[in-house]
Amino acid sequence: MKLSHIPLRVVTGAYILHAGIQKWSGDEDTAKAVHGMASGAYPVFASMPPTRYLRLLAAGEIATGGVLLAPMVSTARAGAALTGFSGALLGLYAKTPGMRKPGSIWPSPQGIAVSKDSWLFAIGLALLADALADRGGKH
Repeated sequence: MKLSHIPLRVVTGAYILHAGIQKWSGDEDTAKAVHGMASGAYPVFASMPPTRYLRLLAAGEIATGGVLLAPMVSTARAGAALTGFSGALLGLYAKTPGMRKPGSIWPSPQGIAVSKDSWLFAIGLALLADALADRGGKH
């Protein structure tokens, strides 16, 4: 792992891991709120019980955060995990009514927190690009 990857992986990994741990013990109201937003953007989750969905999301966040924090995981794998995870969050931003200003990609006040996941997506892409450049012998 390159020295420049450490802050990217540690900060994003710790943040995502913490979010997953918090969700793991989330209450019924939290589960319903998170599930409602997710099933609106991704209808495949609509039939899943809210508490089960929250646990599934928490497990995904814990796994993604752990992958980013584990130094033995390659940069390519860590970048791919972060890109996939944050891409799904950006899909939620794009598909949920009220997250964006009408006719715009820019966030509404309700969408600011989710729109910031674009930074996670950019970090994932940067890690992937760096890993691919290293494989090609370029620096």
